[in-house]
Parts: sequence; structure tokens; C-alpha cells
Amino acid sequence: MIELAALFAVLGAASNAAGTAFQRKAASTVARGGGLRLILELARRPAWVIGIAGVIGAALFQALALVNGPLALVQPLFILELPFALLIAIPLLHRRLPGAGWWAVAGVVAGLALLLVAAAPSGARSHASMARWIPALVVCLGAVAVAVVVARPGRPPLFRAAVLGSASAVSNALTAAMLKSATGTLADDGFGAFLGEWQTYGFALTGVAAILLLENALQAGPLAASQPALTIGDAVVSLVLGIVLFDESVRTGWWLLPEAIGAALILWGVVRLTRVVPHIRDVAG
Repeated sequence: MIELAALFAVLGAASNAAGTAFQRKAASTVARGGGLRLILELARRPAWVIGIAGVIGAALFQALALVNGPLALVQPLFILELPFALLIAIPLLHRRLPGAGWWAVAGVVAGLALLLVAAAPSGARSHASMARWIPALVVCLGAVAVAVVVARPGRPPLFRAAVLGSASAVSNALTAAMLKSATGTLADDGFGAFLGEWQTYGFALTGVAAILLLENALQAGPLAASQPALTIGDAVVSLVLGIVLFDESVRTGWWLLPEAIGAALILWGVVRLTRVVPHIRDVAG
């Protein structure tokens, strides 16, 4: 089951990355603008349709991964979305990745592998009592609310981007936790019970909030501030929620050393990638 969860999580990361890359390709072929006209124009682009299919596929793969494995395993694997998106977008948009970018991709992949092998996340529960849910909701939603207030306009762009990226990470992790619970109910008790679960509607709301927070983070400041906060924050909060809500576990003791090294490699790779992306050149350049 763990292997199946890991496979679905990797497929979800790749699918979401492909969806993002194809949507960006489609957006680059239409005139700037907004509203319904932009959507109708994009809908006529095959690349945009492929992109939407990729996003839908990612959601399905994530649900399947969470049904089959612990939150503490599935969410960190979605870190692979960043290098996947880069590797897909580069040939799609006819760009060239410099050598530093390839080293950064390798750092993210190696760091994630080391972290997950050392931590060995485990746990098979998909449900939690309200006595566990209420404190988790209070802390997570409270943290998001504080972040939104603290990151008000007028603060330094770097600070705002990092704080809003962190808020999006918390929302993403909470969304995944509620999705795990809802899909567990779907698998155990059927579609009717799934529709009767509050988590079903909760993950829809927090998922939308995560997207809005990310968009604001990207507009507020540089990617080098928001992306590391989002990437590391999602994995860390998901780990905590997995332990608190679903009794998941990771190895501690001397295993903390390779786990820390893995996390440091991921952070280094993500930061390097965010600095490399603005300097990617045309293949013909």
C-alpha cells in the first residue's frame, strides 16, 4: 500500500506539473486580458485543455495516494511538482536550463529521497475524532488568518511573499488532511457517506483559499521568497497533521540527522531553482 501511495503521489506531482506547464503555454499565445473572453479564448487552445486535464488528473492521483498511504508520505512527494514543472516547461516553451538548474533539480530529488527513506512515514488511519480535528482547525485557520493580517499591503515584498506562501502551505496541508478523511469515507462507506462528511466541503473551501493565497504571494514579491515557504511549509505541516490527526509516525533518534540533511538539500535545491528560472534562455539564444 505504501508503494502504491508513493506511485500515485509521484504521478499526481507530474500531472499537476504538466497541467501548469501546458496552461502557461496556452496563456502565452493569447492577448492579455481577463474575464470570460480570456477563458473562451483559452478553451480553444488544445494546450489549455491538456493543462486542465492535468490538474484534474493530479487531484485524482492525490486522492488515490491519500487513500493508500500516510499524509506524511504523500504531501512531501508533491515537492517533485517543482522540478517536474521545470523539466516539462523547458522543452515545451523552447527554453534551455543552465547547469546550475540541473544541479538544483538533482538536489531536490536526492534530498527528498534521503528524507523519506530516513523518516519512513507509516500509518493506516484515515479518520480522526472531532476532539483532534477542532484543535488542528483552530491552529491552522488561526495561523492563516494571522498571516493574512501580518502580510497586509505596505510591508516589504520579500516578507509578504514569504508569509503568504507559508499561509498557502498551511492551507494546502489542511486541504490534504481533509481530503484524506473524505476519500477514506468514500472508500469505506460509499458516495452517499462521502457527501455527508463535513471534510468533503472543507477541503473544497481550503483548497480554493490555498490557490488564492498562492496567487497573492506570487504577486506580492519574488518567487525566491514564496516558493521555499510553500514547499517546505506544506511538507512540515502535513507531517504534523498526519501525526496529530491520524497517528502517523516517522523515525526519530539518529535518523533525525539524515532527515535534516535531506530537508537541507531540498531547501537548497528549491532556492536555487527559483533563482535559475528567471535566467532561463531560449534554445536558440
